[in-house]
Amino acid sequence: MEIKVVTPKIYRYLKAHSLEDKWKKAVFLFELDIRHPSLNTELMEPKEEMIYSFRVDRKYRALFMIRDNVAYVFRVTNHYR
Repeated sequence: MEIKVVTPKIYRYLKAHSLEDKWKKAVFLFELDIRHPSLNTELMEPKEEMIYSFRVDRKYRALFMIRDNVAYVFRVTNHYR
């Protein structure tokens, strides 16, 4: 499945938190298999919204929605905040 980043702010956030290499690895794994164990992909609550997340690293997660077999990432967030 292809990943598209919705806004350039996400790339700035990744750079500010030194996540560029981890992001590249996560995207590679995601494109191979959306359910790869390292990604820990999950459907967020409320489930009706159809918002998913995958792990960038232990602290950060990417939030995305799927439309027409494309994952649109709209936020990368600190998972524990």
